[in-house]
Amino acid sequence: MELPWVEPYKIKMTEDIYISTREEREKWIEEAGFNLFNLTSEKVFVDLLTDSGTGAMSDKQWAEIMIGDESYAGSQSFLKLKKVVNEVLGLPYALPTHQGRAAENVLFSVLVKEGFVVPGNSHFDTTKGHIEFRKAHAVDCTIDEAFDIHDLHPFKGNIDVNKLEEVYKSHPKENIPFCLITVTCNTSGGQPVSMENIKAVKALSDKYGIPVYFDAARFAENAYFIKEREDAYKDKSIKEIVKEMFSYGEGFTMSAKKDGLVNIGGLLALRDENLYRTCGNFGIIYEGYLTYGGLAGRDLGALAQGLMESTEHTYLKARINQVEYLGNKLIEFGIPVQKPIGGHAVFVDALSFLPNVPREEYAAQTLAIELYKEAGIRGVEIGTLLADRDPETRLDRFPKLELLRLAIPRKTYSYNHMDYIAVALKNIYDRRNEIKSGLEIVWESPILRHFTVELKKSNSVSNVLNSSRMNDKI
Repeated sequence: MELPWVEPYKIKMTEDIYISTREEREKWIEEAGFNLFNLTSEKVFVDLLTDSGTGAMSDKQWAEIMIGDESYAGSQSFLKLKKVVNEVLGLPYALPTHQGRAAENVLFSVLVKEGFVVPGNSHFDTTKGHIEFRKAHAVDCTIDEAFDIHDLHPFKGNIDVNKLEEVYKSHPKENIPFCLITVTCNTSGGQPVSMENIKAVKALSDKYGIPVYFDAARFAENAYFIKEREDAYKDKSIKEIVKEMFSYGEGFTMSAKKDGLVNIGGLLALRDENLYRTCGNFGIIYEGYLTYGGLAGRDLGALAQGLMESTEHTYLKARINQVEYLGNKLIEFGIPVQKPIGGHAVFVDALSFLPNVPREEYAAQTLAIELYKEAGIRGVEIGTLLADRDPETRLDRFPKLELLRLAIPRKTYSYNHMDYIAVALKNIYDRRNEIKSGLEIVWESPILRHFTVELKKSNSVSNVLNSSRMNDKI
């Protein structure tokens, strides 16, 4: 008999979590303005809000915490990180930042100006926020297959090169600072980008003289899918794939809290020395000196070790298998999810799940609230709230998919937790036709509203009237 597959690690420490009652959860979520970000952690049983900075670190990473060099300049911990960025990721210049959005802020402060357009594959929330804050425009060029949850295309994160070329043709070259490839593509369901597509985007961009950059938060998971799904790479190591992948770009921004396997940190890596020097000035202004960038030395050392570990196949197989296990359980229960299952999360199609809740009443957020009340599970909406308002019309932007994301922290929860999540969703699915109304906004910020929005249960009649009035203005 063949031995079963097991996780390639053992557990050294556990953390107690409080098991609340439904009555408590219903009270807490109403007090939180029906915004799951407003809940304090002790009120959450299984936290799937994000996989960003919420995972468990290895013993070797904790060792780096203990031996961190806290020198203001020239830290040995930074030199470890710089060596990994050069040797594993293939880029000579590294600017650490306190997290990924800070790396975006530094790079975009140099490259993105008012009136510019930044094409890519479904830019994520902070990326789009940084672009629109500068009065520029993010243009989504993702392939159409990404928005059909039943299509089994193996690389739904791919950029449609025809859409991309149309952007290149219809805008002056000087108004397109770069093309941004997000790996994996979070907003389309944690879906990977193929190496073939990366090469095609690079070739087209070279033709028009446009640089290519990566949003590399989940670069290692993307490399795993390339190894598993592209025949030309099945015999390549993850590190070989990663190095080739980044060879087609001029640099990347990274939230290191994902595939860096750390609890805090970001990274801007660049190929051009002059751009590095210019970005370095902004890094010093916004983050800290060049060799620490808003992080303690111990964090730099843990990140260097984490980047080494996340680019090992054994770790990635364990990571992605657990996500796939949850996705397959939900599929068995008939629950509509984005297929194939993505790298870091399972994405539930809220519009199919809750057919009686109008889009204007934020179906994905409604489903997220129902899941919390049912079982104390905190997910996150990837839908109309996150898509925000059009910066010019100030009307809601309705994305092609309205999703509830269940992001799985790395090496944190057991397979029993996955079963618990699946059954909780099935219980809601079994009574889905009883859920006929959603939520409406009480207060929102002018940008990135989903983090701080305050909501209340919808008055469906008034919402329909307001929606009609908004449509009259379009």
